[in-house]
Amino acid sequence: MSRGYLTVIVLACVAVGCATAPATPFPSGRLVDLTHAFDEDAIYWPTSPGFEIETLSEGVTDGGYYYLAKRFRTAEHGGTHIDAPIHFSENGVTVDAIALEHLVGPGIVVDVRKSCEDDPDYQVGVDDFLAWEQRHGPIPSGAIVLLSTGFGKFWPDRMRYMGTDARGPDAVSDLHFPGLHPDAARWLISPERGIRAVGLDTPSIDHGPSVDFETHVTLFGRNVPAFENVANLDELPATGFTIVALPMKIRDGSGGPLRIIAIVP
Repeated sequence: MSRGYLTVIVLACVAVGCATAPATPFPSGRLVDLTHAFDEDAIYWPTSPGFEIETLSEGVTDGGYYYLAKRFRTAEHGGTHIDAPIHFSENGVTVDAIALEHLVGPGIVVDVRKSCEDDPDYQVGVDDFLAWEQRHGPIPSGAIVLLSTGFGKFWPDRMRYMGTDARGPDAVSDLHFPGLHPDAARWLISPERGIRAVGLDTPSIDHGPSVDFETHVTLFGRNVPAFENVANLDELPATGFTIVALPMKIRDGSGGPLRIIAIVP
């Protein structure tokens, strides 16, 4: 095929439009950062080391320009992060293999702050979602479901946020914070709803006292990822916004640091 002939084809497509699916316009609106900064105060599971960063070079170089470079070290699961399905499902996808469709989509916020004030070990149940649907209509197909427990206001106070500031395996039994009930997880992943992901403002999608992590197992068995330690959920409406949640693309990773934002019209 000659170069001139190819040019004619391209120009014809531009002029009349080729038979391709129309692009979905990117939403516009106010940007809300739902990510806690990674620093020495970032909260990690009691059995994990925290976020570490060191300066490798800082100052004016011999060439006369300023230069700063650092190195950081972190566990996959800590701070605002994503749990990939393989974290609790042997056949689940790794973080680098999560489809982008599970990371971008219409968001909803289920506000359970009052229930969590009364019970720090509260588990968000099916009744909470039914009550939300009574007020706002059915959960949108392909939704990213966010649970606002109110615990985000305690960050980075480990004692108030997690129930303990102790470290090591013995501290796990002292964890107290809300999570998603396994029955509600099964309800959310039913074919009628087809959610893309679940996130919340606590350290785990299972509540603090959990010992079997049944909610993790339930969601990840269907390749539905979870976002944990999400920030600023109180700044979002109940529905009508878009979530963009892009994790560090760690090959074969079970999770990783997450930069998550909301776009609110």
